[in-house]
Amino acid sequence: MDVFTLLLLAVGLSMDAFAVAICKGLAMPRATIGNSIVVGLWFGGFQGLMPFLGFLLGVQFSTHINRVAPWIAFILLVLIGGDMIKESLSKDEDEESESLAIREMLLLAIATSIDALAVGVTFACVPVQVVTGGVYRNTIVGCGIIAVTTFIISFVGVNVGHVFGTRYRNKAEFVGGAILVILGIKILVEHFLLLMH
Repeated sequence: MDVFTLLLLAVGLSMDAFAVAICKGLAMPRATIGNSIVVGLWFGGFQGLMPFLGFLLGVQFSTHINRVAPWIAFILLVLIGGDMIKESLSKDEDEESESLAIREMLLLAIATSIDALAVGVTFACVPVQVVTGGVYRNTIVGCGIIAVTTFIISFVGVNVGHVFGTRYRNKAEFVGGAILVILGIKILVEHFLLLMH
C-alpha cells in the first residue's frame, strides 16, 4: 500500500469521526480551539491506535491467510464502506451533546474507530510501504498518518458543525464509505493484474 492509497484510506476512515465532530460543534455554544483540539486528539489517537492493534491481530494469522489476503482486504473494506454509505442514507439523526467528558469521548472515539481496527487487519495482508524499513516501521508510520489525518479532519469538523450545522454530515459519511469501497476494489484488481503477469 503506497502513500497515496494510505492517504485515501485515512480520509475514508476519518469520515465517521468527521460526522460526529460536526455534531459536537453543532451542540457547542462556542467552538473554541481548545475544544476542537480535544475532539481531534480523541478521534485521531484512537483512529491511529486501532489499525495497529488490527495489524497485530492480522500478523498472527498472516501465514495462514496470505493466499486469500487480497480477498479479505476487499471484503472488509467493502463491508465497512457499504455500512458507512447505508448510514449516510439513513434518515435517523443522532443527537450529540456538547460534553467532552472522558467517558463520553472514550465511547465515541472507540465507536468511530472500530472500522479502523478491521482495516488494520488488512495491513497484515496488504503491507504498508511508505518509508524504508521493515513492516512494523511502515505500519507505525501508516497509523501515524491515519491519526494525523483524522485529527485535522475532526478539528475542522467541530468548526464546520458549529458554523454550518449538520448539512455536510451525511455527505461526508457517504464519501468516506465510497472511498473505502473503491480501495477494496483497487486491491482486488491489483491482485488479479499481478496474477496475470
